[in-house]
Amino acid sequence: MPRALVTGPTSGIGKEFTRTLAGQGHDLVLVSRDQVRLDELSQELQNEFGVDVRTISADLTNRSDITAIAEVIRNDSFDVLVNNAGFGVKGAFLDTNVDQEQAMLDILITAVMQLSHAALPGMVNRGRGYVFNVSSVAGWITGGTYSAAKAWVTVFTEGLGVELAGTGVRPIAVCPGFTHTEFHERAGMDMDSVSDWMWLDVDQVVSQAMRDAKSGKIISVAGHQYKALTSLLRILPRPLVRRASGARQTSSRFARGDL
Repeated sequence: MPRALVTGPTSGIGKEFTRTLAGQGHDLVLVSRDQVRLDELSQELQNEFGVDVRTISADLTNRSDITAIAEVIRNDSFDVLVNNAGFGVKGAFLDTNVDQEQAMLDILITAVMQLSHAALPGMVNRGRGYVFNVSSVAGWITGGTYSAAKAWVTVFTEGLGVELAGTGVRPIAVCPGFTHTEFHERAGMDMDSVSDWMWLDVDQVVSQAMRDAKSGKIISVAGHQYKALTSLLRILPRPLVRRASGARQTSSRFARGDL
């Protein structure tokens, strides 16, 4: 049976990945801080799909936990790695807690790098494998530490695509826009001002990522609106992108009463 490891699997995009992979017959190793939700998801997947599911409670903002999960990956054979775990920090950079910012970088960058480094040698040796790194459309704008981290994830994955060409191993940067998940609620973000047409569902994001992986694409963007937006952002002069991002942030702060 093929095997997959998914971080942040208990809700949103991560959960949709687990259900999709289980439906394809993958046995699963699921990594999250929330053991209760891990157990519930494990039972759900085993009952519905008949796959083997192992759960590991770990905090990927903690360097020792990252190292432990990397060791699990090195000692086993995985056909798919999904680096999905993450969170956002509400507020402008100078208004946030620097420890929260560092934790966000650890889970969005350090964990992605170390788990990918652990998984890829075995995949290359076997001549097959997929690494899905969940990035974001935010990586093309100027939105503080989160945008910077997602830009790193996208460029890192593109670099892997060059390095792994011809090996049979495919890295994919999954770049969703606004998606119906628990992400914004957990970060305490008010999203009422976001128009309905800008929202995606998790099945759109994951099904697009799966199609793009099979076709050999390295960057996956779901939704016609975000395909158009990201194409524009890639060619616009950066000063224009900065001004547009700044205007959006100012408008958001005004709506929240921060100004």
